Amino acid sequence: MTTTRQILHVDMDAFYASVEQRDRPELRGQPLVVGGDGSRGVVAAASYEVRRYGVRSAMPMREARRRCPQLVCVQPRMAHYQAVSEQVFEIFHEFTPTVEGLSLDEAFLDVSASLNLFGSAEAIALSVKDRVRERTRLSASVGVAPNKLVAKIASDLDKPDGLVVIRPEDLPGALDELPVQVIPGIGKVTLARLHEHGIRRVVDLRLAADGTLEAIFGRFATRARERAGGVDDRPVVPDRADKSISAEETFAVDLADGAELQRKLLQLVERTTRRLRDRSLMAGTVQVKIRTADFTTFTRQKTMHPPAAGTDQVYAAARQLLGDWLAGHPGAKLRLLGVGGSELAPATQADLFGQDDPRGNDKLDRAADQVRARFGAASLTRARSLDPERTG
Repeated sequence: MTTTRQILHVDMDAFYASVEQRDRPELRGQPLVVGGDGSRGVVAAASYEVRRYGVRSAMPMREARRRCPQLVCVQPRMAHYQAVSEQVFEIFHEFTPTVEGLSLDEAFLDVSASLNLFGSAEAIALSVKDRVRERTRLSASVGVAPNKLVAKIASDLDKPDGLVVIRPEDLPGALDELPVQVIPGIGKVTLARLHEHGIRRVVDLRLAADGTLEAIFGRFATRARERAGGVDDRPVVPDRADKSISAEETFAVDLADGAELQRKLLQLVERTTRRLRDRSLMAGTVQVKIRTADFTTFTRQKTMHPPAAGTDQVYAAARQLLGDWLAGHPGAKLRLLGVGGSELAPATQADLFGQDDPRGNDKLDRAADQVRARFGAASLTRARSLDPERTG
């Protein structure tokens, strides 16, 4: 008996442009593009405000300005987008280890094995959207379907900030009236040939004569018909082994209070070490990422002997790194704080005769992980990481 997969396709809305509008309030509501503004510049991302003029990514900047003379162009900040992407993908991995990243702002998630923990695929999609908004102040559109092909099509049907669910029993009818170009892989040349044969909707492709499809697609004719019927058996292929695992937070208000920063640091350590343990990994190096109010970014790191995944061990290293940096920058206000682990290695049983368990208080950490997995990440945390004003 074949089990129906539950696949999510998550697509961040106008990612680069949305990050810029989030970080710079004066850009909100503006027809914004991110990209090179020279004579050969190209649009890397376009806000929804400028898309109504027909401006799209990969369009020459000269053409974009012709269509929208009042557009605002900002230079891309790829390192920053990568950091935000890492926050987003961290959220994905909180629901399933089976995450296939397509780009910084797009991924497939197979949540078939996560339903007992988190509810239906639709409920998981809503939770993903909520957590993305809470942690990054950005929106995502999600398609939910029994396979990758239909999930990707679904995520594009209600943007921005959309959620579209297509169930197995709705296929192929849910696709039939869509324009045929929604099927990935149909480019301009193929689309023109399809139109020559009167094939404009997905249903036209699904019901086309064998000879017509063979003339257009050759040996891929059968596959083209299957795609039009919503058939796709490709599995979600998890990303290659992580080189690092991290968690970070951009603060709504710049922070300078040392006690508050230590609480935030511990929260980030808990998130990072939980992910390490979920993947049976230990970190050989601990990093702390610091971004000040003027957007200057600093990183500090410490080698761990032996590698560790325990909250207490990683927090001790991170606290020392942050403390040393703060001592050298008295009064600094922080916009962002992050904690990461790199030089990853498989978790191994501690030396029976060693004094230190590199995994930390393994029983305590794992018991806490089990509670969080069942009741949510916020259900259990160390008292030191709580805000006394909220708990007093």
